Amino acid sequence: MTKTFKILVLGSGMQGRACSFDLLKNPALEQLILVDGDAKALAATVKFLGSKKVRAVRADVSDAAKVQKLAQGCDVVVSCVPYFLNLKLAKAAIAAKAHWVDLGGNTDIVLEELKLSEKAKKAGVTLLPDVGLGPGMTTTLAVHGMMQLDETDEVLIRDGGLPQRPVPPMNYMLTFSEHGLINEYVEDATALRDFKVTKVGGLSEIETLDVPGLGRMEAAHASGGLSTLAYTYAGKIRSMDCKLIRYPGHCAVINAMNAMGFFSQKPLDVDGKKLAPRQLAAKLFRQHFSRPGDEDMVVIHTTIRGKKDGRRAEVVYDMIDRYDRQNKMTAMMRTTGFPASIVAQMLATGEIDKPGAYPVETGIPPQRFIDHMKARGFNLTWKLSYLESRQPVAA
Repeated sequence: MTKTFKILVLGSGMQGRACSFDLLKNPALEQLILVDGDAKALAATVKFLGSKKVRAVRADVSDAAKVQKLAQGCDVVVSCVPYFLNLKLAKAAIAAKAHWVDLGGNTDIVLEELKLSEKAKKAGVTLLPDVGLGPGMTTTLAVHGMMQLDETDEVLIRDGGLPQRPVPPMNYMLTFSEHGLINEYVEDATALRDFKVTKVGGLSEIETLDVPGLGRMEAAHASGGLSTLAYTYAGKIRSMDCKLIRYPGHCAVINAMNAMGFFSQKPLDVDGKKLAPRQLAAKLFRQHFSRPGDEDMVVIHTTIRGKKDGRRAEVVYDMIDRYDRQNKMTAMMRTTGFPASIVAQMLATGEIDKPGAYPVETGIPPQRFIDHMKARGFNLTWKLSYLESRQPVAA
């Protein structure tokens, strides 16, 4: 007899909706408790899901005591709420003896969550933070690539959310928080250089790359993309970085805005009123880049290089996921919410069974995760080739 399970999902926004949608595809799900303080958003998501297995609870998701009470009897708690709530809510999940999955968003907070490992072990539960698109899906693909080689010396993660029909001059559309986007653009990113963790400027080191299916694109550093991966492999891998993919020319415009101070958080006096430029920039980003009705796509183009059988080799991963017209779901929702759902189900069914707190790169079995991705229709391809001849080894 198949074991049934209960899942508590915190947040009914875009990612909470996508995660819940995927969870409900599993017939072993007995009940999904969906929690949000926004009655309108909660009702809209419940209507979208259209399942009697959903129990909607209007409550303040920042109330850890309330979350702990709701988590009692649940197998897994999945957080699709802002990153700054995750640490205290992860503690509440441990107290309720429920596994924990979140979408990350801030490496410092993820590192604090990982310090809860001993408490999680004592409670017999597993914490897996940072399980979204990147970090998350892209992290797992990078680890899978390293497993295909005998030695790895270079990891180049490239991904991005883009409009299918770009509109000049910026050629971009907003698929998540404008505040999060600005943070990715202007805050320092982490990389490995000569085996050491190094800080590099956001949107620095712009490069061009050819993406199958799209052609010539550009990529530049994005803050938070590597997350814990850099620390886990420091001293082991010579070079590693994560860059976002954009249509050519986009990064130069953003860097010009940054140089002029448009993203400064220091208030300026504007006709007697105090205004932080980033406040205005966020408003303009939302106004300019929010294009309801337009269809997005998520692109991954990741390269892992090293040695195989004593010869130089590389593994290249490619994926383009497009807006789901049938279910009216953005590619960003699918590629962020579905990974959290996959890992939650792996925990609930015992496919991942090791109490404690783990980063994505050590806590999630890569091949099994990829199998679950493909079962959901993600058109991921990968190819292992010797560099000298570009002769394919496997695909």
